[in-house]
Amino acid sequence: MAAVCRTRAVITLHSVPGSITERSPRLDRDRLVRELVPPPRFDAERFGTYRPGPEHPSQAAAVARLEEYADGLGPRPGRRWGFGRAKATEAKGIYLDGGFGVGKTHLLASLWHAAEGTKAFGTFVEYTNLVGALGFQPTVDALSTHQLVCIDEFELDDPGDTVLMATLLGRLTEAGVSLAATSNTLPDALGEGRFAAEDFLREIQALSSRFEVLTIDGPDYRHTDALGSPAPLSEEEVVAATAADSALLDHFVDVTRHLSTVHPSRYRAMLDGVTAVGWTHVRPVTDQAVALRLVVLVDRLYDAKIPVFASGTPLHEIFSPEMLAGGYRKKYYRAISRLTSLAAHGNR
Repeated sequence: MAAVCRTRAVITLHSVPGSITERSPRLDRDRLVRELVPPPRFDAERFGTYRPGPEHPSQAAAVARLEEYADGLGPRPGRRWGFGRAKATEAKGIYLDGGFGVGKTHLLASLWHAAEGTKAFGTFVEYTNLVGALGFQPTVDALSTHQLVCIDEFELDDPGDTVLMATLLGRLTEAGVSLAATSNTLPDALGEGRFAAEDFLREIQALSSRFEVLTIDGPDYRHTDALGSPAPLSEEEVVAATAADSALLDHFVDVTRHLSTVHPSRYRAMLDGVTAVGWTHVRPVTDQAVALRLVVLVDRLYDAKIPVFASGTPLHEIFSPEMLAGGYRKKYYRAISRLTSLAAHGNR
């Protein structure tokens, strides 16, 4: 009888998912640079897999212009054999401006795949984290030999980070690196004189003449299937959906507390091998620092296509109304769009 009980105990332990609190990966600087590639979600995406909507001609126009831009990314100018490299010609950049879910990241990843030579792809936050981990000049040195650097979701809500990135991009363009970036325009700002594009060009004053702005209109494709934000699951349903060794199951408060102990640059490594995430007792986030760390985690979950199962507060209400009206609202709306998409498709 005792032997049977021990066997059952082993089976039970084997089926218990892990906890995010058990994951604190060490900083790997080489990995940070090496992983500046499109996330798994966009591994197979190309210009040919993008489906422009006929009711939004700006989408097809953007595809055509980006294909032309990719064709123009030839060998880096000014190279000399034996005596180093001559001064490079300053490069011209492309800036994709549009609302959530119109396919900007799809197109940016397609450009990366189409370009030849050494190239990098990362979010605005990933590049600022790279500078934080490596230092400014080592980051310049690491990226200045690239043919193309793609920056997804260029953010304008933190003046310090915006100036940092503007300085970094200035150094890269002076080295002859071609740039491509996307915006994070709010849906209700799409008709307001291209507000995000104007902000972008104003904030990077020295770079404004080097960027061509492409406007992409359209609805958020992530929610065109009317799934929207799914109803919260019961705690039992969350536990059942994450009953595997490769899943993580945590109380939501434990998740937010643990994020403060891990540098955001390591969130991607923290999710290595994870196939599902379960959060119980989700509640609205009211602290700005907690909310911003959660945004980075949601971005990494979305990149890796990891479904989210949650009980408690509906995920579209995870950020308080005050936060959604504040300076970081663009980050929060993007996180809601991505998080509810992960939950809806996971439940389905």
